Amino acid sequence: MKKELFSNEITILRDTFRRLLRRRAKTNIIKLIDKTHPADLALLFRYFNENEQDEIFNDLKPSADTAEFLNELDESISIRLLENESPERIAQILEYASSNEQAHLMGLVDDKYASSVIDLLKAEKQEELEEMMAYPEDSAGILMYTDVFTLHEDTKAKDAIYALQDQEDAEMVFYLYTLDDDGRLTGVISLRDLVTTSGDTMLKDIMSKQIHVVRPETDQEEVARIVSQYNFLAVPVVDSDDHLLGIVTVEDVVDIIREEATEDFLQMVGAGKDREILLKSSWENARMRVPWLFASWVGGILAVFIIGVFDNVLQSTIALAAFIPVIMGMGGNIGTQSSTMIVRGLATGRVSIENSVKILFKEIRVGLLLGILYGLLLGLFAIFQFIDASPMIGIVVGLSICISMIIAATIGSLVPLILNRFEIDPAIATGPFVTTAIDIIGVAFYFIVAGVFL
Repeated sequence: MKKELFSNEITILRDTFRRLLRRRAKTNIIKLIDKTHPADLALLFRYFNENEQDEIFNDLKPSADTAEFLNELDESISIRLLENESPERIAQILEYASSNEQAHLMGLVDDKYASSVIDLLKAEKQEELEEMMAYPEDSAGILMYTDVFTLHEDTKAKDAIYALQDQEDAEMVFYLYTLDDDGRLTGVISLRDLVTTSGDTMLKDIMSKQIHVVRPETDQEEVARIVSQYNFLAVPVVDSDDHLLGIVTVEDVVDIIREEATEDFLQMVGAGKDREILLKSSWENARMRVPWLFASWVGGILAVFIIGVFDNVLQSTIALAAFIPVIMGMGGNIGTQSSTMIVRGLATGRVSIENSVKILFKEIRVGLLLGILYGLLLGLFAIFQFIDASPMIGIVVGLSICISMIIAATIGSLVPLILNRFEIDPAIATGPFVTTAIDIIGVAFYFIVAGVFL
């Protein structure tokens, strides 16, 4: 019900913008922009053509809302709007953006354009932004907020509360971070603990010294794992000397989890890893899928070759051909299921080096149980369906699908584990690669079993 209501509101809002654009009612458009949340406006831009996008974007004034809007947009739309706009206007907008928002937007455009925008920012903003953009892509350094509220550990609680009340720009004041004389991070205090303790208590007496920190080079996926595992609202980013550089908030972590999950799902089905694939043209879409589908094509050619090798077996019992799609399909399905479970387990931390062998043998047992069940069902079906053929065909088909499902579960579980061991994204193991390997091996074993029994 809520989803339907939200969808109707977006539709009404989109139609209202279009009606105002047709009437050239600029004043009313600006009023509607001011009343629309930046995230909703970013969503609306998916439904507008380029001319409509340009007209509305030209009516946006430099502000914190406009900076947030640009960060909420799909990357492909952001890039087009940024690179078609003058560096002067983009620099004016970035003055209202946080450091990580600036780094994100400038990371989207080419280096030459980014440099021309950065040169127009204030000197302190330039230095901070250039330092952040030097960190690896998808790292904690790119994501972190640098405007963090900190106090010395010898500060009294009541003084900390007074100081906190004067802060307007500090990000995520649910936590108060404490520093020592050398500016090193020594502890963290929740806002609840701060306001419920005696006013004369020193911060060092109530702070938690058990701090989970990350380095600026830490991958965003690891940051997301820490925040979700310990239910933090933020995680501090420190350098090698434990000086606080910034924090990554749960708000960013939600986006990270969504982005990483989307990439994994796309890779698992062999559709590349571009999160905005639906916004790409048909040509770009097809071009991204070509390499992945090439593996399936090669696998199909090999399967044809294997069938050709066993041509004499196929000619002697033509009924065998009817079960080739079932053997390949059932094996491919269980292989994809196993690999998907392992890949997701690795991403969430439920699968690790310590328990990988146990989980591998568990999936093999699952393959065996399912193989026995469907082997019996398909074997009986083969006997009754081809009653004039040799009764051994039921044994051949049943045994083949059982072997195929055991092998499929093994390959589907083992390949992601091996790739993860060598620090290769295990998501690429699924889809075309695992299913193609299973198809080839399944067909080969099918005809080997048929050759033995028939």
